[in-house]
Amino acid sequence: MVKLILGSTLVDDSFVTVESLEQAANLPDVIVPLTVFVAHKAQWLARSGKLGVWLAAGDDAEVLAEDLEHLSVVAIDFPSFTDGRGYSTARLLREKYHYRGQVRAVGDVFRDVMFYLARCGFNAFVVRASDTPENALLGLNTFSESYQSGVDKPAPLYRRRLA
Repeated sequence: MVKLILGSTLVDDSFVTVESLEQAANLPDVIVPLTVFVAHKAQWLARSGKLGVWLAAGDDAEVLAEDLEHLSVVAIDFPSFTDGRGYSTARLLREKYHYRGQVRAVGDVFRDVMFYLARCGFNAFVVRASDTPENALLGLNTFSESYQSGVDKPAPLYRRRLA
């Protein structure tokens, strides 16, 4: 079973990524690509078990706005660490759509980006094969404080110091 970082803990990932209803038939927890979810939305929402949707870089999170309450996970793919669109998608999910479920970073995810991903609203991480979850977990504590506001700390440092 794949290990993932959830919050600041290593856990077994119960979700399996599938691309059809047939593949999901005997699986309790699945993640499906956005295009597959949209094509058969009623069937996906009617099945038992936990459901997640996988967003590719460039997919529009607004498509999920009405269905977020039914989703346990929104997995956002980083095809390359130089592709920052996933950061914006996570912030939109948290701040505009008020999604409180698991926002999972997948793809080219490694220790050096963990702190920044968490600041944008990610709370789960599947790290790339060349890193280990144990090593990547250390990246959540790269910095002790941040000056700017973020999803994790909405007030900037100067306002937190005055409080």
